[in-house]
Amino acid sequence: MFLFTAWALAWAGADQVRAHYTKYEYRVAMRDGKRLFTSVYVPKDDSRRFPIMLSRTPYSVRPYGADQYRESVGPSTHFQQAGYIFVYQDVRGRYRSEGEFEQVRPRNLNGGVDETTDTYDTVDWLVKNLPNNNGRVGVWGISYPGFYSSTAMIDAHPAVKAVSPQAPVTDWFIGDDFHHNGALYLAHAFRWFYMNSRVGADAKPNEPRSNYVYPTPDGYEMFLSAGTLTEIDERLLKHTVPYWKDLMTHGTYDDFWKARDVRRYIKNIKPAVMTVGGWFDAEDLFGTLETYRAVEKSSPAASNIIVMGPWNHGGWSSMEGSSLGDVSFGAKTSVFYREKIELPFFEHYLKDGPDPKLPEAYMFETGTNVWRRFNEWPPAGSRTERLYLDAGGKLGWKAPTAGGGFDEYVSDPAKPVPFINGISNTMTVEHMLDDQRFASTRPDVLVYQTEPLESDVTLAGPLDASLYVSTTGTDADWVVKLIDVYPPDYPDPQPNPRRLRMGGFQQLVRGELFRGKFRDSFEKPEPFTPGKVTKVGYTLPDVFHTFRAGHRIMVQVQSSWFPLVDRNPQKFLDIYSARKEDFVKATHRIYHAPGNLSALQVRVWAPVK
Repeated sequence: MFLFTAWALAWAGADQVRAHYTKYEYRVAMRDGKRLFTSVYVPKDDSRRFPIMLSRTPYSVRPYGADQYRESVGPSTHFQQAGYIFVYQDVRGRYRSEGEFEQVRPRNLNGGVDETTDTYDTVDWLVKNLPNNNGRVGVWGISYPGFYSSTAMIDAHPAVKAVSPQAPVTDWFIGDDFHHNGALYLAHAFRWFYMNSRVGADAKPNEPRSNYVYPTPDGYEMFLSAGTLTEIDERLLKHTVPYWKDLMTHGTYDDFWKARDVRRYIKNIKPAVMTVGGWFDAEDLFGTLETYRAVEKSSPAASNIIVMGPWNHGGWSSMEGSSLGDVSFGAKTSVFYREKIELPFFEHYLKDGPDPKLPEAYMFETGTNVWRRFNEWPPAGSRTERLYLDAGGKLGWKAPTAGGGFDEYVSDPAKPVPFINGISNTMTVEHMLDDQRFASTRPDVLVYQTEPLESDVTLAGPLDASLYVSTTGTDADWVVKLIDVYPPDYPDPQPNPRRLRMGGFQQLVRGELFRGKFRDSFEKPEPFTPGKVTKVGYTLPDVFHTFRAGHRIMVQVQSSWFPLVDRNPQKFLDIYSARKEDFVKATHRIYHAPGNLSALQVRVWAPVK
C-alpha cells in the first residue's frame, strides 16, 4: 500500500498515468542480437525535453499491452508531476525478454554480454530513438533491481548521469538475502526462490508470480518437521526449484559466489551515485552499506552519497515511515526522503535543477529520531570502545579482571531458538527491531546488560563481535544481538489498540549470525576442537542508534535463530547434505576472563553542542 501527500494522491492510479503519459512497447536489440522487452511511458507534453528514468527488473514490467498502464510510474509520484520519460525493462531471459536468465549474472570480462553491456546497449538505443529526451539518463531500482542499478554505473554509458542503487543485492553468500556469513537464511530463501524460479520469456501475459502454498502458518513447526535441507527439498519443494540445487552445491565461498559479488566490478565510477537503504532492512542492509563503501574506496572522485532511514526493505518508497513494528519514529521519514532527498538528487543531475547540497551521508539516528548530515560515514569524531561480557550477566566498558570466567548453555538442534515471539512461515520484516524479551528467558540464550545509563550513548558505524568460545561439538553458529532495553516505566503508546506494554521493552537494534566453521576462511572451513578455547570474530552491519539515559544496553548470545536461519548440526560437515542423525546437542561456552575477553567493539559518537 502506498501512502502519499494529498497532491500526490491526485496523480495515483492507472487512469492518471494514462492521462499524462503515452505508453509504448519496444523490443530493444542487444549487441548479441537478443531483444529485451522494454516498456516506455512518454509525457504527452511535447513542448520540452525530458530526461529518462530507467529501471531494469527480473520481476516483470507488467502490465503488458500498449493500452495497459501501470498504477504509478517512477520512484514516486513526485517524479510523475515533475516530468520524466519512464522506462522499464525485463532483464535478459525474464518474461518477454529473449535470452537466458542467470541469477545475479556475473560481469563478463571476456568481451561477452552481461547486465552492464545490456544496460549500455539499452541506454544507447533510448537516447537515439526516444523523441524529446534531453540526452540524460537516471537509473534506479530497489533490491534485485538495485543490483541492476549497480551494474549500470559500471563502465556506464556517457548518458547515464545519476544512479541510485536502493537496497541493492550485492553478495548472496556473505551478507545479502540468502546467506549471512555462510549460514543459509532458510525461510527467506525457501519463499523467494519458489516464487521467482519458474518464470521466463514464456510466462503468461500479466500473470503474477505464485507464492508457495504453506500447509500451516507456523513456519517453525513446518521446517522443523520437514527435517534436513535435503528433506525440505524433497518433501516441501519437491525438487521444483532449480536454483535450490545451486544453493545446496555451493556451500563455501567458492568461485560461483565470488563472481556474483558485484563489488569486485565497481571501479572508476563516473555517474553520481546515491545508495539508499533502511536500518531495519531484513534483506539487503549489507548490500547498501557495502555498495557505498565500494564506490568510496574505488572511485574517490565520484559523487557518492548514502542515505539510511528507519525503514524495512523498500519502506522509503511505499510507506510514510513513521513507525515499524512496535517502534515509532515520530515523523513521516519516507515522505521526507521522497520529497527532500530523492527527487532533488535526480532533478539536479538530470535537469540542472538547484543543487540540493546533500551531504555525503544523510543518516537517520534512531532512539532520538533525528536526521543527521555527515561528510563521511562512519562520522568523524567517533571513538572506538568495547562493551565487555562479564560474569553475572553484566555488560560494561571496563575489561573483567577476575580469572577463569565463562558462561555456558546447551544448544539443541531439536529445539532451536525461534527468531520471533509468535508464528510466521516467512521471514518477517519487523524481526529486525522486535521485542527480545521472549528470547532472554530461554536457558540457551545468554544475556548481558549494563546498569541504567546516566546519559545518552550514541553508536555510529559497524559493530565488531569478538567471542572467545568453546564447544563440545565440532561446529556451531554464533548469534550476537545488540538490544535497547527501555526503562520499566516507559509509557505505552496512546492510543494503544494492540495493548502494547513498552515498559522493559527489549528492542533489537542489530542482530547478526556467524557460522563458526568459517571463522578463519569462507573458502576453507575448519572444525572446532572440542573443549578448546577459540576466537570467533566478525562484523555486524552498521547502526546509528542512541540509547537514551535511563535505558540499558543489552547483548544476547545464542546459537540458533530458527527458521530464519537453517539449523547447524553442530558437527563439522557439509550442512547441505547433513542427515537427521548428524544433528546433536552441544554445550557452548562464552569466556570473559583475562586473555579470553569476549566483547562487542562499538563506535561511540557524540554530537557537537
